[in-house]
Amino acid sequence: MTVRHGREFLTIPGPTTVPDEVLGAMHRPAVDIYASDLPALTDSCLADLARVFRTGGHVYIYIANGHGVWEAALSNVLSRGDRVLAVGGGLFTHAWAEMARMNGIEVELMAGDSRRAVEPGAVEARLRADTAGALKAVLLVQVDTATGVVNDVRGVRAAIDAAGHGALLMVDGIASIGVVPFEMDAWGVDVAITASQKGLMMTPGLGFVAAGPKARAVHQHANLRTQYWDWTFREGPLHYQKYCGTPPEHMLFGLRRSLDMLLEEGLEAAWHRQALLARAVRAAVTVWAEGGAIEFNASEPAERADSVTTVRTAAGASPAALLDYCRTRCGVVLGIGIGPLDGKAFRIAHMGHVNAPMILGALGVVEMGLRALGIAHGRGGIQAAVELLADAVPP
Repeated sequence: MTVRHGREFLTIPGPTTVPDEVLGAMHRPAVDIYASDLPALTDSCLADLARVFRTGGHVYIYIANGHGVWEAALSNVLSRGDRVLAVGGGLFTHAWAEMARMNGIEVELMAGDSRRAVEPGAVEARLRADTAGALKAVLLVQVDTATGVVNDVRGVRAAIDAAGHGALLMVDGIASIGVVPFEMDAWGVDVAITASQKGLMMTPGLGFVAAGPKARAVHQHANLRTQYWDWTFREGPLHYQKYCGTPPEHMLFGLRRSLDMLLEEGLEAAWHRQALLARAVRAAVTVWAEGGAIEFNASEPAERADSVTTVRTAAGASPAALLDYCRTRCGVVLGIGIGPLDGKAFRIAHMGHVNAPMILGALGVVEMGLRALGIAHGRGGIQAAVELLADAVPP
């Protein structure tokens, strides 16, 4: 017996649910890339992406996923043999660091604890010790979707400034921009990246890089530049240079609609909506964790991301039965644990095109699965989530 027939709920942390309006915007014939309104469409998307990054700097669109714009960011500001400091214990810090190594960059990894945020004081101490200025950049992931930990971008910027160091601050905002507060210029971020498939509510396949004035100045001397990633080439006078070839026109149609939806809601309102839904999820997990079979991966409440909640199973027990039950019996797709948490955790995303019924429905199925499978848990997680939202959303 199943109760899954109906619309499937996707609660993985990327790709997130794509709105019907965005899918509809993409469902149209191809246009002539040389005699159409595509240049104006590109200009409008670039202008609104800058609003989302909260920057007056330059923004670049790439036909790439998040890993692609990692490379785009690195190659435009660094040279072979440069040294960078990668900070944070999350899976994606390690992955970005490994990409830097493969591009001929020397990487110093300040890994830290995978259940805790980056400690700005440790960053400051390391940079103070770098009296020769060997470290050219600090790589930071704002939200690591594997661990569910959010890092303090402003705190790391303050640490760099307190150390009097000239390193660029390069931030991966793939799972945070459009979801949680991000202020590129106000926080002193030199390079920021994001991608289309999370807070921006689009299909995977587009990546975005924003560059501030310090990064653009360093770019002039970087020797890792290649034509596809190169900012200078993409700033050329011809429209095709914006994409180093054929524009991804249908994805641009979808991006235009997703940006319209985000900005019509209001960026601050979207941050607040996703924060409330994250708090509802955490309220439910807090109650369930009383049974002793599950716990938050992020050990400190203040360091739990508003993008995704990573839930560890006790003693590394497999969550496979719960994941399978939710998917096959009820039509709710939970995120699996990845990296070191593979087979030891599940994840509930609460970012992008998501509302109260979607979150409460997903949480209801998780609680149903815990009960059906006899997994020890505190009762009343759904009630806690409902009460939190009811108090936060008055009539």
